[in-house]
Amino acid sequence: MNPAGSRRKLVRNRNPLAANALLRYNRWSSRRFPTMSDSEAPQFAGTDVPNKLYFRIGEVARLAGIKPYVLRFWETEFSGLGPRKSGTGHRLYRRKDVELVLEIKRLLYEKRYTIEGARKYLEGRPRPLAPKPAPRQHVQGELFVGNSALYQEIRRELTQILNILKSPGEKST
Repeated sequence: MNPAGSRRKLVRNRNPLAANALLRYNRWSSRRFPTMSDSEAPQFAGTDVPNKLYFRIGEVARLAGIKPYVLRFWETEFSGLGPRKSGTGHRLYRRKDVELVLEIKRLLYEKRYTIEGARKYLEGRPRPLAPKPAPRQHVQGELFVGNSALYQEIRRELTQILNILKSPGEKST
């Protein structure tokens, strides 16, 4: 008997009930959402987001404890989640995007919202507005307080340049 024939025989005789039991376990398991295994889970999942300008999709996935394909799917479902693309086409998430991903994960995985319910919750919540300081009116004299000798020297040089430009016929050496 050749080895290829025996392999085919093993595949045909595989127990179909074992596969159904595995599917049944996965279907009714408490872990119904795609997550990372414990070995892939980030060491800093409970901590704050690192202080960086941009994060790549793999970094965000590790921070949130989800797979990158889940992030790409969430981009299509949540309008507020829209990372920029680099010149090479890589997704670059800002800090606010990472915080939104963590909020979406909390809503979907911990609070058990549906995607539509999480979307409605995020659209309906009030956004904290940072108060903008009123522009301060400066008096012209206040702008040049401090190093007045430097400003007087700059003004004298600019006046000399202006005089040179006003009289183009004269050449100075």
